[in-house]
Amino acid sequence: MPTPTTLLWAFFGGIIPALLWLLFWLREDKMSPEPRGLITRTFIFGMLAVGVALFAENEVNTIAVSGSILSIILWAVIEEVSKFGAAYFGALRTKENNEPVDSMIYLITAALGFAALENAFFLIGPLNQGNLIESLATGNLRFIGSTLLHVITSGSIGIFAAYAFCELRLKRELFVGMGLILAVALHAFFNFFILKGDNNLLIIFGSVWVGVVLLILFFERVKRINRTCVTSS
Repeated sequence: MPTPTTLLWAFFGGIIPALLWLLFWLREDKMSPEPRGLITRTFIFGMLAVGVALFAENEVNTIAVSGSILSIILWAVIEEVSKFGAAYFGALRTKENNEPVDSMIYLITAALGFAALENAFFLIGPLNQGNLIESLATGNLRFIGSTLLHVITSGSIGIFAAYAFCELRLKRELFVGMGLILAVALHAFFNFFILKGDNNLLIIFGSVWVGVVLLILFFERVKRINRTCVTSS
């Protein structure tokens, strides 16, 4: 049974890296910052979404073999829908979601909240066994791997939502659905290759960083949509 101290260290070990990434993305939007209250709420909702995802994934394990193609796809669906739900109920349905770039900010915030608590859970085992080196290795790998994957996949949905921001509701929903499908596909591929073994780690993490660079480039493009779309509406 983990001690309170272990749980506390795991919590901070999970949340601090996620907050660092969140600060990075918020600085990217410093010209038109979102309300800190909504950012905080969306981040917390992202953390709460982990519980929903874990419950659903346990149900998946009763109908599909763990590690099978079906289970990998269903896990990806569950996590991406859970993160999207956190962003939606946290901020996307509010009046503050009034610019194309806002969708990306709120979805990435929810993803980082999700990653923070998920990473904390992964740190509990090594910390409870007193294995500091394994804890650091786990934290670092998730900092540059799984955490960024969550950002990329949720950010991808935000890109689709941003490009349809000024469109009619049906088209916006269609674009969000397309983004969600892409997010699930990227998440499933990542999990599949991670489960295949360590031989692919360099390629996998390299691909994740390429994805981050592309996401940053799209973020800059979305900010330009922000100026043209809002001023013309």
